[in-house]
Amino acid sequence: MPATTTMRAAQAVAPGAPFALHDLPVPEPGPGQVRVRVHACGVCGGDNVARNAALATTLPRVPGHEIAGRIDALGEGVTAWRTGDRVGIGWHGGSCFTCPACRSGDFSNCAHRQAVGSTYDGGYAEYTVAPQDALARIPDALSFEEAAPLMCAGLTTFNSLRASGARPGDTVAMHGIGGLGHLALQFADRMGFRTVAISRGRDKEKAARELGADEYIDSTAGSAGEALARLGGAAAILAGVADAEAQADLIQGLAPNGRLLIVGPAHEPLAVGADPLILGRRQIQGWYSGHAKDAEDTLAFAALKGVRPRIQSFPLERAEEAFRTMGRARYRNVILP
Repeated sequence: MPATTTMRAAQAVAPGAPFALHDLPVPEPGPGQVRVRVHACGVCGGDNVARNAALATTLPRVPGHEIAGRIDALGEGVTAWRTGDRVGIGWHGGSCFTCPACRSGDFSNCAHRQAVGSTYDGGYAEYTVAPQDALARIPDALSFEEAAPLMCAGLTTFNSLRASGARPGDTVAMHGIGGLGHLALQFADRMGFRTVAISRGRDKEKAARELGADEYIDSTAGSAGEALARLGGAAAILAGVADAEAQADLIQGLAPNGRLLIVGPAHEPLAVGADPLILGRRQIQGWYSGHAKDAEDTLAFAALKGVRPRIQSFPLERAEEAFRTMGRARYRNVILP
């Protein structure tokens, strides 16, 4: 049990306003829920949902959906977990189990899915409560700080790569070497792909190769898509840079039957002609996170193959700074409540 009935938390209190630190009651888990003592919470662009009260989020709300910690209390009816278990909680914060998607096993597209840090309070706090089906077990080989960014950035890249259709030995490219890209390069390398990093300038080339890139393309030197085509084309490209023009250019770098996976939304139309899609049977697909089992697979693979996020740590009192500087992080900011 917690030593106090109150906890510190950073809340979104008004759309677009800075996060505010407050003392809140320590939440109690209801039936089918667990309470987690938060040891680390990654900072993600998705925290803008709470920041701006998007997707029907009501304020005040505690953001944070890259949570790692220990269970310290169980609600009625919880049988799959024990107090003391090391667990992560990601964006997909629980399923209804009754909608058509859930009945087909597609929990990621649950019609009534809950979202951590949006539907209910997240990890910018000392404690959080979540449904038991939202939890993923953290292997002992991963620290809480290492596990936290894997609950969204790691999950998104690992899950999209393993669903991309690419096979070991195929060429896979990552556009953007940031919070997502530095993990994607490691996952792609460990999965046995010929891995290509695409970024602006040459500043990140050395780091990209250290992370697992076999080839490097400077997108300021000309068309990245054309450069990728000269390398033989990619079976899959992960587009992590939110730039519609750059994403459209990448399509010409796809090999026949290749797939462009958009993991960084540009929030503007993607201008693509039909010819390159038809003639090469190429595909464009959006990719969004995954459910708790996907997260558990991500954590297990990362622990087994040595994939680790590179992080900068902040105390909870500096949550606003961690959020504002995430675009400049090398490569992922993590709050340690």
